[in-house]
Amino acid sequence: MSDTIYPPESIYNLIPREEEKHVKPPRYMSKFREQVKLEKEVNKATSKTMGPAKVDVPSPQKYLLKHSKEPKLPEKKPFKYEDDELHSKPPIPARTDKPLMGLHTNKNFIKTNAVENIMAVPKKPQPVYAYTKKGDKELLEKSGLVPKYIKKKDYGQTPEYLLQRREEVKKAQEEYDNYVKERMREGAMKQLSNNERHNILQALKKNWDDLHHQYQGLSVVTDTAPKKYRKERLEQEMKQLEKDIELIERHKTIYIANN
Repeated sequence: MSDTIYPPESIYNLIPREEEKHVKPPRYMSKFREQVKLEKEVNKATSKTMGPAKVDVPSPQKYLLKHSKEPKLPEKKPFKYEDDELHSKPPIPARTDKPLMGLHTNKNFIKTNAVENIMAVPKKPQPVYAYTKKGDKELLEKSGLVPKYIKKKDYGQTPEYLLQRREEVKKAQEEYDNYVKERMREGAMKQLSNNERHNILQALKKNWDDLHHQYQGLSVVTDTAPKKYRKERLEQEMKQLEKDIELIERHKTIYIANN
């Protein structure tokens, strides 16, 4: 017996049918085709990658010389300082130069030196300190032992930038207070009283205690999706309540908007 399976016979299969010819859709043509062609022609240049087809051969008379491609250094010049002319000593006199003869002076150098030493102000010795038992000395001013900074005019006074910062904070607080007063005068805001603030704070803490009690009653093993979801939800709600409690406790004065 053959295993071939034939389709069921039908009278409709005897009616000749017209063959449907599959019409191909038109070929896709980009609207940027002409622009791309134009850009390609613009950027195209002859001998851009491989170089020119024919290169001029160098002349045999202009052959490559030795050391011709090495960099040429500037000509060597004798070294001379820029301020050499200002600080240079006068040249040594020649052997043929004759000194000026016959010059005399009436100045009494002994008396002049004596008067200068008598009238001179004695020099004050620089204060030093010995920092070893052998007597090694250093200047006292650079040692840090001299109280220089406490003798300054502005010592112990508040710095200028702190005063400026204090004024800016004070001005900003005044502007905020004026804005709050204006909004309260218009009826758009009202201040939360101490009683209301205390009641809200106690209610938030009570809610947190209830959530904490529920959280402690959860099972240790979160092996199913509902358990995991409930644990995450309780943690998120407790964290939000902690932020709200901290916000209210930190600010003593609270304003709320009237909707």
